[in-house]
Amino acid sequence: MSEPKDPERLLAEALKAQARSAPHPGPPSGGWPRFGLLSGADASPLERERAALERPASPPAPAPQAPRRNAVRHLPAYWILGLAVLLGLATGAVIGLITLL
Repeated sequence: MSEPKDPERLLAEALKAQARSAPHPGPPSGGWPRFGLLSGADASPLERERAALERPASPPAPAPQAPRRNAVRHLPAYWILGLAVLLGLATGAVIGLITLL
């Protein structure tokens, strides 16, 4: 008896078969685009010198930032410690009162 096939494997095989039978569109009109290297290593030395001598473009002006409505204020550590101590004392007082009753 044959065991059932994995549905993911069946789907992968079907997609591969469909891709093999699909016609290839060929190169676009005008040929494939040629992308140069980002480092400029494929440019001629003259082009590199020209690019180095050109005045660099001025940086764009920074966009104005909207004022922050919900500015986060950080509490100093002594406020947090004081609050923790007060909560501890209050909890202890309540538990002590419950114990006495």
